[in-house]
Amino acid sequence: MGSFRGISVAFFVVQALLASVVLVSAQGSTTARPLWQTLSGDSPFVVARGGFSGIFADSSFGAYSLALLTGPSDVILWCDVQLTKDGAGICFPDLKLDNNSNIASVFNDKPTTYLVNGVSTQGLFSIDYTLKDLGKNNVFLSQGVYSRTNKFDGQNYPIMTVQDTYTQLKPLGFWLNIQHDAFYAQHNLSMRSFLLSLTRNAAVTIDYISSPEVAFLQNIAPIFRRSATKLVFRFLGQEDVEPSTNQTYVSLSKNLTFIKTFASGIIVPKSYIWPVDGSLYLQPSTSIVLDAHKEGLEVFASEFYNDVPFSFNYSYDPVAEYLQFVDNGKFSVDGVISDFPITPSAAIDCFAHLGNNASKQVDLLVISNNGASGDYPGCTDMAYEKAIEDGVDVLDCPVQITKDGTPICLGAINLIDGTTVIRSGFSNLTTTIPELMQGSGIFTFNLSWSDIQTLEPVISSPQSQYKLFRNPKFKNAGKFLTLSDFLSMAKNASSLHGVLISIENAPYLAEQGFGVTDAVLNALSKAGYDKQTAQKVMIQSSNSSVLMKFKGKANYQLVYKVDEDIGGAQSSTIEDIRRFASAVVISKDSVFPENSAFLAGTTDVVQRLQAANLSVFVQTFSNEFTAQAWDFFSDATIEINSFYAGAGINGVITDFPKTSDRYRRNRCLNRGNKTPGYMTPVQPGSLLQLVTTEYLPPAEAPNPYLTEADVVEPPLPPVAAKTPTSTPSGTASAPRSPNGQPKVAASVIAPLMALLLAIYLLF
Repeated sequence: MGSFRGISVAFFVVQALLASVVLVSAQGSTTARPLWQTLSGDSPFVVARGGFSGIFADSSFGAYSLALLTGPSDVILWCDVQLTKDGAGICFPDLKLDNNSNIASVFNDKPTTYLVNGVSTQGLFSIDYTLKDLGKNNVFLSQGVYSRTNKFDGQNYPIMTVQDTYTQLKPLGFWLNIQHDAFYAQHNLSMRSFLLSLTRNAAVTIDYISSPEVAFLQNIAPIFRRSATKLVFRFLGQEDVEPSTNQTYVSLSKNLTFIKTFASGIIVPKSYIWPVDGSLYLQPSTSIVLDAHKEGLEVFASEFYNDVPFSFNYSYDPVAEYLQFVDNGKFSVDGVISDFPITPSAAIDCFAHLGNNASKQVDLLVISNNGASGDYPGCTDMAYEKAIEDGVDVLDCPVQITKDGTPICLGAINLIDGTTVIRSGFSNLTTTIPELMQGSGIFTFNLSWSDIQTLEPVISSPQSQYKLFRNPKFKNAGKFLTLSDFLSMAKNASSLHGVLISIENAPYLAEQGFGVTDAVLNALSKAGYDKQTAQKVMIQSSNSSVLMKFKGKANYQLVYKVDEDIGGAQSSTIEDIRRFASAVVISKDSVFPENSAFLAGTTDVVQRLQAANLSVFVQTFSNEFTAQAWDFFSDATIEINSFYAGAGINGVITDFPKTSDRYRRNRCLNRGNKTPGYMTPVQPGSLLQLVTTEYLPPAEAPNPYLTEADVVEPPLPPVAAKTPTSTPSGTASAPRSPNGQPKVAASVIAPLMALLLAIYLLF
């Protein structure tokens, strides 16, 4: 645009991105593929809508550059073409400029009202400004989706012309989407003339032109009849009316023979292919892809976003969604249009056609968190069965104790967290125990096992504050298990490598007359785990005194859980841990510290623990995009890859074992310097470095070091002879840390809430 004075700055910014965001030059795989069920038999295309618009402003130099950097070599850049007052073509996502730019703050103009496809629409339209107006007045692009981070708006990316977008980015594939030809024609502007002038410029190659208007495509078809440019008809909402035929788009979808007369392909929203019901569950697929292929039409599926809730069938895993469209055994779309092109690039190249028996490419241990608690209520038979089905290595049971001394599997000692107890006849049993938690609860040791069996489980939805809920059809499914039931189930699962038994609050419970460690030892012995070697037994606790109780008992692996975010560990502390454990569980933030949902860097915690021959497991991996830093591009697979390939961890603890198990089987691992950009770990801090000063979040204090005082504890107290029957006083003494020093009971909760608040402020 004119001199494009912002481009030079943007260019150097993106060079920094190229150097620091990780990612090697994008290159596709040369691995042989089974025959794809696309029209051509080749792998589907990845089309980057507005570039990598899930992170940077749509149609910005940064968004397009990141798409080229992280996608396959043949990634197609999508440009929504708008016309200015003087007929210049620009790449911009809408004919109104106010939402994706700073134009409202640059000009004091009042919004204009125009009819757009018969609908009165108000805003600042491109047709009211010349190209020079936009350039000389420093109109810059901004993030137009308010749930995405705006931290990169300070880069001042200018609006680019179609020609400059192509010549500066030089993509192997270039797609022009003409959404509003009829509107521009009403204002004496011609999209046809613009395309004619563009095609006369040998420096620009157009691979695809799409439009939702039949008349426009029919009008330009003669121009491109002898060229390699493909015309694609874009379907809008099913009940929307196409202006030139006055038919609904759903009716036009039944007449693909007609579409074939002027187009070589179609774009359909993904719901045209895999509809969902009102509860966001998948319905049977339609025949539109097969019908289009019979007519010789390519099919491109649109409306793919990693950061928008999609069908619950995908368990918040965007890779799973793409695979449903390209590797379902019946058909494959010919391309996908995405705001996050890195994800379909990996899905197509690395994960498609793996099969159920694909071998593991890397040695990454997958440990469940309350079973497959992302799909079913945690610690129920259904959650455990799903975890086994999904390829988990180690099945976990957080042991709680009941009033009658029965050890059971439940994610929290407070029944309110995972059951319907608050709606039951036991709701009057709420009490406050500061040694266990802040606030009141109804605790497992307040009810007998038979009482607990009358309660329904409740699925956890840790991201519910963002309206992200888990599998609502099954939110109360399954039944609870005793520890003995759990061990019996695990022993019958030949695919399992072992079980993990987690024990917390043992000192307090011993004082109340509950010997939880003895109960676990007895259950393991009765199940034969103290003698068998087919499955290993892992005992996990944040209390070193608990692990010391198990030391030397059978061949159990002892796992120390660090229950706070740490920035490092003293050498003497690590040596202390080695006395009673062979593995350590740490938080994700202890590996990659975050600041306002951006990775701020990396620690040496993993390397130092591993140097002491301690395995390192990291928790908790969840599929919901709000649970991940921006650096992971709202894709759980990218997060897992970065922790494994980048930080070198030994195992993940996850709510969604299927995602982690599938990751370690993908064919793009172990390629060395031939690893494609979409399977290269992110570099912590690289995105944060691109945030300009005025958008930079305040620096946060580093996490504390783990010290000997945090780890060393006195032995477990003896089990009291009798459990008190009176309600514990709400004025009990302050909770104490394992070493006997006073400790705030919310120490684990507070950092988590701070992190969630930081993410919330970005939305």
